[in-house]
Amino acid sequence: MEIHVRRLQPEDDRAAFTSGDPDLDRFFHRFAGQNQFRHHIGTTYVAVVEGSLAGYATLAASHIEGEAVPAKLRRRLPDYPLPTLRLARLAVDERFGGRGVGLTLLRSVFDVAIRMKDELGCIGVVVDAKPGAVPFYQRFGFVILDTLEGRLGERPEPVVMFLAMGGIPSP
Repeated sequence: MEIHVRRLQPEDDRAAFTSGDPDLDRFFHRFAGQNQFRHHIGTTYVAVVEGSLAGYATLAASHIEGEAVPAKLRRRLPDYPLPTLRLARLAVDERFGGRGVGLTLLRSVFDVAIRMKDELGCIGVVVDAKPGAVPFYQRFGFVILDTLEGRLGERPEPVVMFLAMGGIPSP
């Protein structure tokens, strides 16, 4: 099975995508396009398998406060907001689960982080992980960060995780 990752296009039909998570599906169906094409606040990359949208990852430029950086890295960094790549959402369509779509998308995220580091500056990747996805990200070296503020009310709180550029696995 060949997985091709590219940027979301306006003509992509997102209606059939179902990850099993209503929040992730609603975002992809209703907001991914307007955030990318109208507001320019994030870019969504899609994994395409046999012409179907098999998964997506939404990215945005972000920053992390110096004191939130894990201690072993903090000593070498200035004490002001530091540039990061934020993986805001990652989801795989239920029809393609267990076939490497999520891993392929995450590798594409790492590629974007490396380009960002080289072109703009980036100390690592921050992910807003759903609680059930924490073990997936930990397998790649992401560590949980203490969050300082923000609550989502009724919705489950994301677990903010960080992976320094030096921890990104080689392709």
